[in-house]
Amino acid sequence: MHILDAARQRYATKLYDPARKVPPEVVADLLEVLRLAPSSVNSQPWHFFVAESAEARDRIARSMEPRNPYNADKTRAASHVVVFCARTHLPDAHLDNVLAHEAAAGRFASPEARAQRTAVMNEYVRLHQETRHDGPEWTARQVYLALGFFLLAAASAGVDATPIEGFNEAALDEDLNLPAQDLRSLAIVTLGYHADGDLNATAAKSRLPKDEVFTFL
Repeated sequence: MHILDAARQRYATKLYDPARKVPPEVVADLLEVLRLAPSSVNSQPWHFFVAESAEARDRIARSMEPRNPYNADKTRAASHVVVFCARTHLPDAHLDNVLAHEAAAGRFASPEARAQRTAVMNEYVRLHQETRHDGPEWTARQVYLALGFFLLAAASAGVDATPIEGFNEAALDEDLNLPAQDLRSLAIVTLGYHADGDLNATAAKSRLPKDEVFTFL
């Protein structure tokens, strides 16, 4: 599907068909999109939990009750559910791991190039963690870049999706033992195929007009 067609057709699915499952190869492709998503200085400050079984999806859904039962229903009926998590801080071990994989991929032509790359990455991380003190907000922005990629990729693959922030983050973090992993949950995305009764599937897409959202300099 052309990317513009995908953007025009995608919507937040409200009602899933629990009998329809996303094929494993499609799920694998979508998860690869997440792995390849961009982030500032390639920091990759994220981790994703994927729930496929009914038991795993129910585990995620429980974090939406009792305040957001409609989100719990979507989560239980969906084919797959992905929890988007951000790292609460970026320790040297994580940065060293990223740099080691960049080196293994052949991104450095010389030791000097690697040293320069290391200095740039450390500078940006220190800027946010030590100078601006907005490290959690900065890492969250990177995760949302990946979320946007994921939603558009799902639409391009003909898969319905719903981004969800209506859940109890503290409860889910505790259930998934995220604090011990230096992670925090930010958002959830359900994947699947809409049911016939999903009224949002036929609702007109509404966005502000171009002259209100673009200024050409």
